[in-house]
Amino acid sequence: MTDTLIFDSDWLTPEQIQLDGKTINYLAAHDIQYVRHPVAAIQRLNVFVPAAYENGGTVNGYTHDTAPIFMPNTVGGYFPGPADDPTRTQWPNNAATIKQALKRGYVVVSAGLRGHTTVNESGQRVGQAPAFIVDMKAAVRYVKYNQARLPGNVERIITNGTSAGGATSALMGASGNAKFFEGALTSLGAAPATDDIFAVSAYCPIHNLEHADMAYEWQFNGINDWNRSQPVAGSMKNGRPKFESITGTLSANDQSLSADLKRQFCDYLNGLQLHDANGQALTVSPDGTGTFQNYLVQLLTDSAQSALDKGVDIHKYAGFTVTNGKVTGLDLKAYLTSLTRMKAVPAFDQLDLGSLENRLFGDATVLNRHFTSFSQEHTTVPAQLAETELVEAVNPLTYLTGKQSAKIAQHWRIRHGAADRDTSFAIPIILATVLQNQGQDVDFALPWDIPHSGDYDLGELFAWIDGLCQ
Repeated sequence: MTDTLIFDSDWLTPEQIQLDGKTINYLAAHDIQYVRHPVAAIQRLNVFVPAAYENGGTVNGYTHDTAPIFMPNTVGGYFPGPADDPTRTQWPNNAATIKQALKRGYVVVSAGLRGHTTVNESGQRVGQAPAFIVDMKAAVRYVKYNQARLPGNVERIITNGTSAGGATSALMGASGNAKFFEGALTSLGAAPATDDIFAVSAYCPIHNLEHADMAYEWQFNGINDWNRSQPVAGSMKNGRPKFESITGTLSANDQSLSADLKRQFCDYLNGLQLHDANGQALTVSPDGTGTFQNYLVQLLTDSAQSALDKGVDIHKYAGFTVTNGKVTGLDLKAYLTSLTRMKAVPAFDQLDLGSLENRLFGDATVLNRHFTSFSQEHTTVPAQLAETELVEAVNPLTYLTGKQSAKIAQHWRIRHGAADRDTSFAIPIILATVLQNQGQDVDFALPWDIPHSGDYDLGELFAWIDGLCQ
């Protein structure tokens, strides 16, 4: 019987793109099935290889056998993330990222991943958690299974993603070979290989969902006006909706819930027993202050100083004191007020089951579920609570804190914009600090005036990858 998971190098055909006025020649193989028993059409991947490797050439010091394998995803909002292409124009895409990666000499593998709106041929929903990470693991296993047939070094796989895609990338790095997913991978007919990876690039990862509401209220408690953008119904163009701004003010009940969640965050954060690089414990007192908050202030101050050194007027946001060209103080509450709250209470596990994350934890028969006991207790609609084991399984911290065993990636690059309001600054800080406390190599920053977005510093990202791989 023919093994349907064998990659055939004859599938690679010449293609080219223009980048910065120059022609980039590469080989491409499209629409490759990466599991034996797919349940949705999206479970296919694309492979792109610098053309020089076909004839024994080098690019940026890399060869056919040594090139890093870069695996970006297009997941956002836990919607389906289609396999990408350097010529793709339909949203979502990371075409510009793939072009730059090929120029840099990387082998690029982009896999299509299921999301909460994915349905099978019968119209049945098949994309709720943990589908997104199961598919990503299956794609990595496909690459490793074909290590003798695919160009690139399978010991140098780097994942990349933004928002829910950043969470996907981070979860890949934290949950290598975790047993929880074996049943789903076996059912799909994933390749008999491992799925641990070498390095993680994660932009503003929306993760740690069972504690994200607490963290959001620790940050924004007392700031009661909110504003955000939401898709306009029926406005899709080129696969992307138009957005409109909406505003609101927290009710007295919302404010009470906010205070409750803030108190819960203090208990959660202190239970992690985090410490900074100097060994100082990072804690939060009942009023929300403490060394952890001081650490956030320092990170934001560093970000502002970096911008100020480049001639940027940092007073676009309130709260900063500047003396002789140095940022000497930050009133965090003033800064957050000028930044503005984006989400109501709770931010993620909404009481009316209205969030994308609520849909993530539905299934074929139930559209959405709560995923925290807090929201289940305060729900405003009939609701079910997702299984604790499932919620924990899609949280990178589950593996990093030892609740479940996994092989953890050694190298991490985490970016969360200093103007990002989609989740609390605490969430990426916790991720980065837990990793650092465990001895992992972590490059973490809050880039100045960057909102919820990714791939905005590709030169720096790829320099980081080259520093690890060359």
